[in-house]
Amino acid sequence: MLLFPAIDIRGGRVVRLSQGEAAREQIYGEDPVAVAERFVGAGVAWIHVVDLDRAFGEGDNIAMIRSLVSRVGRRARIQLGGGLRSLDLVRAALDLGVARAVVGTSAATDPSFVPGALALGGPDRIAIGVDARDGFVAVRGWTETSSLRAEELVRRVVGDGAVTVIYTDVSRDGMLGGPDLEAAVALQRTGASVIASGGVATLDHLRGACAAGLAGAIVGRALYEGRFDLAAALEAAGCASSS
Repeated sequence: MLLFPAIDIRGGRVVRLSQGEAAREQIYGEDPVAVAERFVGAGVAWIHVVDLDRAFGEGDNIAMIRSLVSRVGRRARIQLGGGLRSLDLVRAALDLGVARAVVGTSAATDPSFVPGALALGGPDRIAIGVDARDGFVAVRGWTETSSLRAEELVRRVVGDGAVTVIYTDVSRDGMLGGPDLEAAVALQRTGASVIASGGVATLDHLRGACAAGLAGAIVGRALYEGRFDLAAALEAAGCASSS
């Protein structure tokens, strides 16, 4: 199973939010590029980057992300999300050199969007972010909840040719209570490769995701707070038991 350490950027700084709420922000670093360098030095293959300002419609961190990709993009693959709600923005993200662009809101609200994005990047370079609150898809930086069920959206995008889905239970994000493995596994039965996000707090959470057969897991706050280190997380993501 792949491990994706997360770098959420807001106002040029590394932050984490609780349950996606902008007002519940914790700052963990002033230099996202330095954090990415640290992750790469620990041996990660992927980094999950989110531009929170663009997700909230409050500008963007494109210069910082360009610098991050330039510095570490040849040593680790960058997965970028946050506010990619037009095909022009998806194209621009791919042109930056990220390995994969994550689309969420427009995938849920516009049935033609995912086919258009796949035409730009192909299934290997486009991931669908499915963020759910009580089973329904949350959109626009999680500020709104749609009437679309998460499983319905995943079935639709898989039918469009998408392969990778990043599933987040919004209520668990940043709360350290563990990811929603049951829902993630259910979504994977649609044929998608599912990456679980939200709530990872222990190495056993990572081992559980691996044992469940998920494609990957995203981890953020637990790393920043030193609940475990990256070396141990990478080992757990390979289903290794503690010695």
